[in-house]
Amino acid sequence: MAATGCAVIIGGTSGIGKHLARTLASRGEEVVVTGRDAARAQAVAREVGGRTRGIAVDLADPASIAGRLADVGPVRHLVIAAIERDENSVRKFDIARATRLVTLKLVGYPEVVHTLAPRFTADASIVLFGGLAKERPYPGSTTVTTVNGGVNNMIKTLAVELAPVRVNAVHPGIVGDTPAWNGKPPEVLQRVVARTPLGRLVTMEEVTGATLFLLDNQGINGVNLTVDGGWLLT
Repeated sequence: MAATGCAVIIGGTSGIGKHLARTLASRGEEVVVTGRDAARAQAVAREVGGRTRGIAVDLADPASIAGRLADVGPVRHLVIAAIERDENSVRKFDIARATRLVTLKLVGYPEVVHTLAPRFTADASIVLFGGLAKERPYPGSTTVTTVNGGVNNMIKTLAVELAPVRVNAVHPGIVGDTPAWNGKPPEVLQRVVARTPLGRLVTMEEVTGATLFLLDNQGINGVNLTVDGGWLLT
């Protein structure tokens, strides 16, 4: 029998979020996927199948989030996987792009949690998505490094404030079979693969597995889980 309460995946219309939606739907769970565009979210929900529906949510417009999620709940699993890729250096700083990304992650993420908090089930769990730019910056990662560092610590205060709801984060490395990376020329990723002890890039299946572990294991709380094949070790 499926568990009581739905799984909400903010940023569930592509990549890892969509892969996770398929996995949860295959377990018989009721799933809500969101993206910025309502038609796309609804199309992805039909594609995922099962008890899945799609709605539009734009984390960069946090004032609209409560209205968009008004009819969602009760919630057993919440995954916030929405990201935007931003190349922004401090020497050539784009204020508009930086403001959007900071708003999306550091205001939009907690606003989703704030909105859904009264609807969490007794065994609810949350997983936020960060990234490894927080540990290994690169040219142009000024904003990305900053916001992912914020996620790293956001889960700690949320876990304390929302107890006994569990809050964790997953921080993937380069995920080779995502739409953002699987079309890149091999030489673009060769240097990363060469310094990864695993000898390859991690996959969406592996990041999904890590996310499910954080969602399901009742003893895991306040953890930042790296999924990178050992890349940070070298």
